[in-house]
Amino acid sequence: MQVTETLNDGLKRGYEITVTAAELDATVMDKLKEAQPEVEMKGFRKGKVPMAMMKKQFGPKVLGEAMQESVDGAMNKHLEESGDRPAMQPEMKMTNEDWKEGDDVVVSVSYEALPDVPEVDFSGIKLEKMVVKPDDASVEEALASLAETAQNFEDRKKGSKAKDGDQVIFDFLGKVDGEAFEGGAAEGHALVLGSNQFIPGFEEGLVGVKAGDEINVDVTFPEEYNAEHLAGKAAVFECKIHNVQEPKTAEIDDEMAKQFGAEDLAGLKGQITEKLQEEYAGAARAVTKRGLLDALDKKVSFELPPSLVEAEAGQIAHQLWHEDNPEVEGHDHPEIDTTPEHTKLAERRVKLGLFLAEIGQKAEIQVSDAEFTQAVMNQARQYGNQARQFFEFVQQNPQMQQQIRAPLFEDKVVDHIIDGASLTEKEVSKDDLQKAVEALEDE
Repeated sequence: MQVTETLNDGLKRGYEITVTAAELDATVMDKLKEAQPEVEMKGFRKGKVPMAMMKKQFGPKVLGEAMQESVDGAMNKHLEESGDRPAMQPEMKMTNEDWKEGDDVVVSVSYEALPDVPEVDFSGIKLEKMVVKPDDASVEEALASLAETAQNFEDRKKGSKAKDGDQVIFDFLGKVDGEAFEGGAAEGHALVLGSNQFIPGFEEGLVGVKAGDEINVDVTFPEEYNAEHLAGKAAVFECKIHNVQEPKTAEIDDEMAKQFGAEDLAGLKGQITEKLQEEYAGAARAVTKRGLLDALDKKVSFELPPSLVEAEAGQIAHQLWHEDNPEVEGHDHPEIDTTPEHTKLAERRVKLGLFLAEIGQKAEIQVSDAEFTQAVMNQARQYGNQARQFFEFVQQNPQMQQQIRAPLFEDKVVDHIIDGASLTEKEVSKDDLQKAVEALEDE
C-alpha cells in the first residue's frame, strides 16, 4: 500500500492511495478463511467448503469490502501519521475507472486540513461585566404585571353588554345540519372574549350579549379542524347567557402572593428580586461574551478552510433570505447568492468557532450527561403535551444531540476564557444594560 502526496498548498491537501492487487487478494483470502468455519454448502459439511469454491461464491462481495477497508485503513493511517484533521469529508475517487480484478486500486483523495490555532494569553484580554441591582421600582413594576395576570372577574351592572376582555358565563349547544354533535355542549362555561379559545367567529358572536340573553351564534369550522367530521362544516351554537363579568386587577397583597406559590407578599417580592437578578446576570453575560468574541476576533488570526467559509456564508445568506421572506416556509425558492458581507461574517464565525473548539479540546472541557439532559428538558417544556415525544426524538437523533451540545460547549469554553481574562465589574442602571443588549441585537 502506497500513499503519494499530490498537492500541498496552504490548507489544501491531495494524495494518491495505491492498494496493490496482491494486497487486495491477501485481504480477501483472510476474510474468506475467517468466515470458512461457519459456511455451509451443498455437498460439503459445515466448515469444510474448499477455499476455491468459497472464493468463486463469495469472492466478488468480499473483494468490494476489502477494497473499502484497505482504502479507509490507508486514509486513517495517513491522518494519524500526518496529524491532519480534514475540515470536511475528504473527496475520494478511483482514478483507474476501467479497473478489473487483478489490477491495483488507485484512489485520489483531496481535502482541506484544519489550521493550527495559535496560543493566546487570555490575561491580556480586558473585559467589563455590567452589574445591575434590582431596585424597588423594578420589583413594583413586576408585581403590577403579575397582578394583571392574576386578575379576577366581577359581574357587570345588570343590563351591561359584554366587551372584548370580559368573561361570559353561559350554556351552549352546538349543532351541524340540525343535529347536536359530540363535545359541542357545556353548562356554566366561562369564556374570556378575545382569548381565541373557541373557533374563529364564535367569541365575536358573543360581544354585546347581556345576562339573560339567549342567542344563536353561526360559525364555520376551519378546513384543517382536527375533527374530520366537523372540518369545514357550518354550525349553530345555541347559547344562554348567565353572567357578563368585567376584569378586575388583583390586589397586590398576601392573597395574590399565594397564587404564585409564595407564603406572603414579602416572599413574593424576594422571589421577584432573585428572578430579576438572574435576568440581569444573563443579559450582562451576553454583553460580556460579545465583548470577548470581539476581542478574540481582533487578536487571533490564522488561515481558514475556504470550504467551511463558503458553507457558512451560504447558510447565513439562506437564513437572512428567509427572514426577509417569512411567507416562504419551504426551500423551493431561487438560488440565493452570497455577498461580501455574508462572507465577512462567515469568516468571523468560522475563525471563532475553530478557535473555541481548539481551546475547549486543550482544556479538556466537556458537556456532562447531566448538563445535556437538563438542556433537553428545558427545551422539551416548550412543547407542552408533546414534551415526551421531543425527548424521544432527541434520543434517536445524533444530529439534534449535537445541535444541543454545541452551544453548551461554547458557553463553557467562553467561561473558561473569561476566568483567565482581566475582568472588571461596573455597576450600571437597568436602562444602560438594556441599551447594551439592544446594541447586540442591532449588530
